[in-house]
Amino acid sequence: MLRRLLGVLLAFPAFLLLVTLAVTNKHPVQLKLDPFRPEDPAILIEASFFYFLLGAMIVGVLLGGFATWLSQGHWRRSARTRARDALHWRAEADRLARERDQSVAASGQTGLGKALATIRR
Repeated sequence: MLRRLLGVLLAFPAFLLLVTLAVTNKHPVQLKLDPFRPEDPAILIEASFFYFLLGAMIVGVLLGGFATWLSQGHWRRSARTRARDALHWRAEADRLARERDQSVAASGQTGLGKALATIRR
């Protein structure tokens, strides 16, 4: 709950800053992607400055998410291995329980029946 509240308290000012930047930076700017011929660039993008800011933020979030996903690969691998081991041991426990039940059924007596038979002797 506290983490969510902290996230909202940090996101709200960031949102206000983003809206303020959008309103104040409507004028068009040029992004030249040709460092060898800046006077006549091969690739020229002209848009409002806000779009470049927003695009940079989106690329940053995507790259950060990808880097986090890569760094947590060890934990995902460990979780898969442990889940596989848990399934193996669960199957082993079920097999042993079936064997126990079959041996009890084959002897024709339950554990309580054996105890009563021993007391009667």
